[in-house]
Amino acid sequence: MTRAVDDVSLAIAPGEFFSMLGPSGSGKTTCLRLIAGFEAPDAGEVWLEGRDVSAVPPYERDVNTVFQDYALFPHMNVAQNVAYGMRVRGVAPAERAQRAAEALALVKLEGFGERRPNQLSGGQKQRVALARALVNRPRVLLLDEPLGALDLKLREEMQLELKSLQRRLGITFVYVTHDQGEALSMSDRVAVFDRGRIEQLAAPQELYLRPRTAFVARFVGSSNVFEGALAERLAGSPVPFAVRPERIQVQAPADPVPEAYLACEGTLLDVQFHGATSRWQVDVDGRVLAAEPRDAAPVAAGTRLRLVWPRAAMAPLEPGAA
Repeated sequence: MTRAVDDVSLAIAPGEFFSMLGPSGSGKTTCLRLIAGFEAPDAGEVWLEGRDVSAVPPYERDVNTVFQDYALFPHMNVAQNVAYGMRVRGVAPAERAQRAAEALALVKLEGFGERRPNQLSGGQKQRVALARALVNRPRVLLLDEPLGALDLKLREEMQLELKSLQRRLGITFVYVTHDQGEALSMSDRVAVFDRGRIEQLAAPQELYLRPRTAFVARFVGSSNVFEGALAERLAGSPVPFAVRPERIQVQAPADPVPEAYLACEGTLLDVQFHGATSRWQVDVDGRVLAAEPRDAAPVAAGTRLRLVWPRAAMAPLEPGAA
């Protein structure tokens, strides 16, 4: 039997923007479904607002969910889609119309009420889905990969809008994503999942600068992980450590190593242009390490060079975690 979630325990503060980050199959969506009530835990409890809701059906929990595929009714117009949940709950038509209009204004879709979903762009559909989730005024909003179907530019715009909306409303957002940039840019805290467990739970800056395990170092952004004999040769200990590419500079092998720096030599394999930065791929003892040196003069592939980084840039990792 596969355990989708294995001994996960976490607490989310009221009004927090909390993200669950991880690759496909890591357990993050299962956790979201447990909070929503779409799944029941085999063990443990789910508490919302000081109340054990483990056996409470989804429609009686003060949460709403926004899905990646929007789940809009094609035969209803935008206003009817937004008001659908209130209609099911028996809210009077006049109040439904007023609250739907307010929710559409909240997501900047005033005047869109009469349109059908097939007349909307992907970003507009996502906003309608948000309005529909917010119109019932939940205490917790669950978002399952809500921006996954959008193109890069629109996704970045929606990230800003989502964070701004969450701050204005003060609602607790629980956000599931596999996109590290989304999680780091929007969240107050992030739980990094792998194989049904939480590898690390911390603020974005701490995750990036002080990853606890090799998985976090590699998955959150990108990082060079030094382990085994290479770690012992460079740092005097087999304990693995990580160094971000942007902290690594390059120099000629004959140049002196700066004080309080570590260094290793290798052969340049390739330089990849990324706009604001260029990533140098360097073979060091059969391992490919990445560096993003500032103002480094271009050299040809096959050139021997030295990678140097300050000791302060090293993030120790849990032994055996690499």
